[in-house]
Amino acid sequence: MLKRKIHNHLIEWKNRGDKKALIITGARQVGKTTAIREFAKENYTHFVEVNFVKHPVAKQAFDADLDTNTIVTYLSAMGFGPFVEGKTLVFFDEIQECPNARTAIKFLVEDNRFDYIESGSLLGINYKDVISYPVGFEEEIRLYPLDFEEFLWAKGIGENVVEVLRKCYNQEKAVPDFIHKQMSKVYQEFLVIGGMPEVVQKYIDNPDISNAFRAQKSIITTYRDDISHYAEKSAVLVKRVFDAMPSQLGKQDKRFVLAKIEKGASLRKYEDPTQWLIDAGLAYYSFNTKAFELPFESIENRKLYKLYMVDTGLLCSQMINEMQFEVLKGNIDINEGALTENFVACTLSAKGKSLHYYDKKSKQELDFIIQENNKITILEVKSGDNYKKHASLDAALDSFSGSIGRAIVLCKGNLEKSDDVTYMPLYMAMFL
Repeated sequence: MLKRKIHNHLIEWKNRGDKKALIITGARQVGKTTAIREFAKENYTHFVEVNFVKHPVAKQAFDADLDTNTIVTYLSAMGFGPFVEGKTLVFFDEIQECPNARTAIKFLVEDNRFDYIESGSLLGINYKDVISYPVGFEEEIRLYPLDFEEFLWAKGIGENVVEVLRKCYNQEKAVPDFIHKQMSKVYQEFLVIGGMPEVVQKYIDNPDISNAFRAQKSIITTYRDDISHYAEKSAVLVKRVFDAMPSQLGKQDKRFVLAKIEKGASLRKYEDPTQWLIDAGLAYYSFNTKAFELPFESIENRKLYKLYMVDTGLLCSQMINEMQFEVLKGNIDINEGALTENFVACTLSAKGKSLHYYDKKSKQELDFIIQENNKITILEVKSGDNYKKHASLDAALDSFSGSIGRAIVLCKGNLEKSDDVTYMPLYMAMFL
């Protein structure tokens, strides 16, 4: 079973005296249901799981009065239970399929006899009507695919190694050479495998990597089916954007250009379909900014943007044939470094960072700029061997030194400090 960071959040939630219902969201197949089941097994005497897709009849329990006694009686009559006061976790899975259950959460939490966790894909939760949201009675946690640290755990690499890396990051000193080489190899694997739990588990269980690749293709197919199901009239346009992300990220500037997917395409036509993918958790925006000013949101240009895919492994599976094997051999700059930049985008997004890139008239492009301690941190992503050549970064340091807190080049090399620039292994993005 894969170790996930969300487990600690669940334990913390359980130990609160006045806890709300917990709603765990995220894109499909990121491991929500599995994480909740494992948590329940270890921490509750009784566990009641109600999946509104698998058991649609359960929706009828929420068609009458939305009080605890009525709901529990109806669910018990359907075979769900037992409900033991103070010892039971009730899990409503695929909650988007039963809007009345979402409304009932307010009354169930107020009753305070049982603990409640809801889960569902962002696809449904954002696009299903709920009569009355339980405002003030829910706490949301968003689950993402495995990050690189969780992938290390899956590979059997211990916390002691992660602590060595963290210490080197904090002290800005080189990682011991042997560890750096090993981590670089594992990082190459992560670019290809990604963090979707099913894919990672298949890769860990069986050295035949083709099993993992088949699982990736299956997930992509599932996502396309979900777009057809939930996006309804916009499904065709949403699929065009979704399918275009790999080729657009394979360009040198990586900016998403609508004209590449349809002649004469307009932002007005594609803005809502693109936002649909963002809301579904399948993609992340990175907006352009032409000034070194905080907050970025106040000066961003929402007409110029990049689109990153939710998982680097899925992105790799959608790119050119045999690309995975090239990356595993160490050629991570293939396809203009699309995978490495997508990896950083996913890492920052999972940490709650909004994504922005700096580009002033295509002369000084910087891959990512983020806010740290009221200063601007520049992140340049270099997948090739010439990572010490960075004219745009140098120009920014000359022009905006007073606004810049850190200038970091994420690269193949080991950690080293040179003047105002810190060169850092790509895998160390997990500590940002």
